[in-house]
Amino acid sequence: MGIMTFRNTMLANLFKKPVTTKYPAEPIDYPEGSRGHIEIEIEKCISCMLCAKNCPSGAITVDRKEGSWEINRMDCIQCGYCTMKCPKKCLHIVPGYTAPDGVKQVDRFVRPPETMKPAAKPAAAPKPAEEKKPEAAQKAADAVKTEETKQN
Repeated sequence: MGIMTFRNTMLANLFKKPVTTKYPAEPIDYPEGSRGHIEIEIEKCISCMLCAKNCPSGAITVDRKEGSWEINRMDCIQCGYCTMKCPKKCLHIVPGYTAPDGVKQVDRFVRPPETMKPAAKPAAAPKPAEEKKPEAAQKAADAVKTEETKQN
């Protein structure tokens, strides 16, 4: 009784074209709007941390001092909030998925040194104090200045 219920389906499938794709041999065409994976243009990143603050799963980590950006691919839910909040638009959702792996993968990107802001310069050294004139000489100089202004 059990095998006879699938007889019609089995016979129909013998003469139909396969429904599945030949994935490894042929690339997959991802439908419009499919969620893929996050990619970053690290040269444009300013380490503002808005992507990390808006990531609901906490998959993104930003280190301003090192200029690094990390994403835990296993924790990322591909919601796209990070791409919407990025002021420099350096984050993108790309169709396609990362290859399966037996180990949790954390992708780390470090900005090139030439794109990082230079460290704040130390304050300029104070100028040496002007030599103070003796009080009598200072009063005489002030008197000359006031006489000149009165004449003009």
